Amino acid sequence: MRRLLVLGFGYTARRFVERHGGMFETVSVTARTAEKIEHLKSEGYDAYRLVTGIPLSPELVVAAKAATHVLVSVPPSEDGDPAFTALGHTLGESIDLVWVGYLSTTGVYGDHGGRWIDEETETAPKSARSRRRLDAEEEWRTLAAPGRAVQIFRLSGIYGPGNSVFDGLREGKARRLHKPDQVFNRIHVDDIAAVLKAAIEHPEAGPVFNLGDDEPVPQHEVVAYAAGLLGMEPSPVVPFDEAQMSEMAKSFWAENKRIRNTRVRTELGVDLLYPTYRAGLKAILEEEAAGRQPV
Repeated sequence: MRRLLVLGFGYTARRFVERHGGMFETVSVTARTAEKIEHLKSEGYDAYRLVTGIPLSPELVVAAKAATHVLVSVPPSEDGDPAFTALGHTLGESIDLVWVGYLSTTGVYGDHGGRWIDEETETAPKSARSRRRLDAEEEWRTLAAPGRAVQIFRLSGIYGPGNSVFDGLREGKARRLHKPDQVFNRIHVDDIAAVLKAAIEHPEAGPVFNLGDDEPVPQHEVVAYAAGLLGMEPSPVVPFDEAQMSEMAKSFWAENKRIRNTRVRTELGVDLLYPTYRAGLKAILEEEAAGRQPV
């Protein structure tokens, strides 16, 4: 019997459960706010609050002790990983736990000047945010034991329905920025879900997987293509040096690398559903159109 506990029920984790929750006999989830907990319960989820400074409910502790699989999608803070701090000891002592999946970021590799990298590339995070991610990876790895796998998934820029360049274009906020030789990988949320499903079936694989598409490209190309799909005229390209942006946004642009995803194919047998941003963006519009059709 598989029992899933999702720590941090955000965009990616929800999509995984919506797509593959049938793999599990039970699914329990956590969120930070009382309002979101009530909303999730109204949707039929067994939902519990997990936030620093708030005592764990006895029901959440019971769910953690009973879980066979744990998916961690909680970002670490300056004070460490709140999910590991709250439940790491309980999960470590569990006799039922067989799999932990931790959603991390390719930011842990730092900047590589646009070169191709893979899971064997040395980590060298530049930002404090990515350093915290790497620290959290190491914490969760300590739970690995005979009969219990811990797998790390380093994600490129996540996009999908309701979380894509289309949203920015429709709101008039999507700018076309250009920084010479700068490229980014992306990963469709459904490809993440498919990789997680395969990883659960292959706990001996990894233990680290890079998730990015096959075609890292400049940001302005993606915006222009998406605008064309919407029948919009793309905005003029703005030189990066002239763009006003937040410090967090600048930190993303400070790193330049091309992500190899070979391991998800060779060890998990997963061929990406959307190996390019073009395939992924078209699929989003198709899903939106299907959702608008009358039942």
